[in-house]
Amino acid sequence: MKKNKNILGQHEFNNSYLIGLISDTHVPEARDSIWSEISNVFNEVQLILHAGDMHNLSVLEELEEIAPVVACRGNGDDGSSGRPLLPDHPHVSQNQIITINDMTIGLTHSFIHDERLGIKIDDQMIEKFGSIVDIVVAGDTHVPIIKKIYNDTMIINSGSALLPYNFNTQLGTVGFIHIKESKEVDLWIEMLHE
Repeated sequence: MKKNKNILGQHEFNNSYLIGLISDTHVPEARDSIWSEISNVFNEVQLILHAGDMHNLSVLEELEEIAPVVACRGNGDDGSSGRPLLPDHPHVSQNQIITINDMTIGLTHSFIHDERLGIKIDDQMIEKFGSIVDIVVAGDTHVPIIKKIYNDTMIINSGSALLPYNFNTQLGTVGFIHIKESKEVDLWIEMLHE
């Protein structure tokens, strides 16, 4: 397997696992902190994956009060558009790989899932994760999506929890992955609500 220097490390877990997905929180641009509704909807998750554009490490601190967090950097975390560079953090890297029951999840901010744009899906997985993964978790677009993208590989983008569809600050969307011991997996997206 090709070693990718942008990957923080492999995170391995066993047994049935419920994972919460969140992306594009844009704190403090969108608001000073994440919505309290996120705690309610993630109250049973065992792990949270943040797919980038946090802009402030306070987001990780808030999420870590709910469950352990693994995150990747978004384009806005790397100082784009005049934003400050997100400081280094042991749970944040450009791309991440999480393994649960031999199922691999690749976490990245931007992933082009339409080959009509001239970018091959398998090449992106090799570049970002060093191998083909079972599930790609991405952000960037603020638009939620779940679809099969390559052989049996699925992509899930939870949209944005604070700026859905790049509109004004409002309750947005989060996602979930439930991996069962039998390697069955359920993926879904939920709207945050009061």
